[in-house]
Amino acid sequence: MAHESSGAIYTAAGANLAIAAAKFVGAFLTGSSAMLAEGVHSVVDTANQILLLVGLKRAQRPADARFPFGYGREVYFYAFLVALLIFLGGGAFAVYEGIHKLQHPEPAADAVIFGRHIPGFHINLGILVFAVLAEGYSCFVALKAFWGEKGERPPITAIRRSKDPALFTVLVEDVAALTGLVVALAGVILAETLQQPAFDGAASIVIGLILIGMAIFLMIETHGLLVGEAAEPELVAGLHQIVRSEPGVQHVNEVLTQHLGPADILVNVSLDMDDTLTGGEIERLVGRLETRMKGLSPKVRRVFIEIQARPDDVPLRPGRPPERAA
Repeated sequence: MAHESSGAIYTAAGANLAIAAAKFVGAFLTGSSAMLAEGVHSVVDTANQILLLVGLKRAQRPADARFPFGYGREVYFYAFLVALLIFLGGGAFAVYEGIHKLQHPEPAADAVIFGRHIPGFHINLGILVFAVLAEGYSCFVALKAFWGEKGERPPITAIRRSKDPALFTVLVEDVAALTGLVVALAGVILAETLQQPAFDGAASIVIGLILIGMAIFLMIETHGLLVGEAAEPELVAGLHQIVRSEPGVQHVNEVLTQHLGPADILVNVSLDMDDTLTGGEIERLVGRLETRMKGLSPKVRRVFIEIQARPDDVPLRPGRPPERAA
């Protein structure tokens, strides 16, 4: 999914850059707190997309003596930085700006552009409508890429199980951005209709809380990947089935998996073999297991099989006698 992730990120970065410029112009002309908070949000989002692209690029570096398992987890580190930046640079600032506006409410200032007097309300409304359209397109691209990955799973389950933080981070960001834009629209409209500028500040606080909630969710999701999350339960079950199907295996002590990157899974297997097998037969059995495990999923790139005696409290596996080499 690297191609899909990069495409969604480039689209989101371009959209957010254009939206940020429009919002800052609107905030400068009208003094809108919600518009300023949304402008900062868009700048943070643009920086986030750049960080994700850096993470994807660095994760593609080949393994070396210092990092023998490669750099796949770089993308997890940068995704965690993104979540932290959203929390501090977007959410906290928006809440602060909203509280300030509630303490010192001011109506949206009118502007003079090319000699024409334009109400601040119309400026904010036009910019927000443009932002909704641009962010909606970005969200559509991210959603299309995510839908291709999630399969039959419900969206939340797919996000929880996804090992590609670059893709679901962009999607969650876009959804939060659209929600924030709706809140900003409501705040601007209510402030103008009811002649209560405090609604603008309240909208900024709500936008900040949305961003903080999204950042906490992303931190939780990327934390597990950063520490070392196991492969999907279905894949682990398939690995167990492959090992158990070999007649020379008396007992499966452990099957451990870990994601070293979105598409890089490490598999460690501990087996108790039939003591009557010769060294050559064990080598062939191990070779078959490795081939079959890698064939189960292209994400399985490293397989380590260790021959160990089963624990004393585990009975011998019943079954047919081991296959003998001809």
